[in-house]
This record gives sequence, C-alpha cells and structure tokens, in this order.
Amino acid sequence: MAREAPSPLSRRERQIMDVIYRLGQATAQEVLANLADPPSYSSVRALLRVLEEKGHVRHRADGPRYLYAPTVPREKARASALKQLVRTFFDDSPPDAVAALLDLSGNDLSVTELDQLQSLIDRARKEGR
Repeated sequence: MAREAPSPLSRRERQIMDVIYRLGQATAQEVLANLADPPSYSSVRALLRVLEEKGHVRHRADGPRYLYAPTVPREKARASALKQLVRTFFDDSPPDAVAALLDLSGNDLSVTELDQLQSLIDRARKEGR
C-alpha cells in the first residue's frame, strides 16, 4: 500500500523541521534551544506530537526522553514543498518561479552560479524536459 504524503506544515512546524533536519535528530529541549523566539517547552512538545501525527517525524525513546527524527529525507521534503510553492504562488509555472528567484537575487549571482543555471537549462533541453 502506498504511503500518503505528509500534510503541509505551519510556519512554526517548518521551523521545528528545519532544526530536526539540521541536527539529524533532536529532543524537544534541543528543538527549543535552536528556535528563534521559541514558544514554551510544552508547546514544542505539542508541536512535535502534531508533526508525528502528520507523518513528518517519528520518535524513539532514549532513556527518559524522546528523540525525534524526520520520516522523509530532506531532499524529498524539499522537492515536495517546492512543488506546492510553485503550484500555489506561481500558478504551477516553473519559469515564473525561477524568474521570481532571479529577481530576488538581483545582481548578486556570481558568474559561476549563472554558469550552473545555464548548465541546468542546457541539460533540461537535452533531456527533453
């Protein structure tokens, strides 16, 4: 049976997932210590339970504490979030999303980064995407 994709995240849930991805696994206390403008400890615990119910994290007991780890590799979660972002804010148009990213970067892109982008475009053309 195919597993359903985890449901979308709130802003605070994304912040918590960022901490867990960065650390690989984390306790509620470690999450709390790594959040900017953190909520209460009990709020972090509640949000971790919600993230588990949504299928984004799983926990294992480590003595008296729980260690939380992501259920999906960061790259897969990143791709899923990006697809949702492009669908929601750019009418499912990758060129519009790329144009917005380029506008945000202004003239901050180096020659190397521009070459990398050109290489990705060339490869996509070659592969017929």
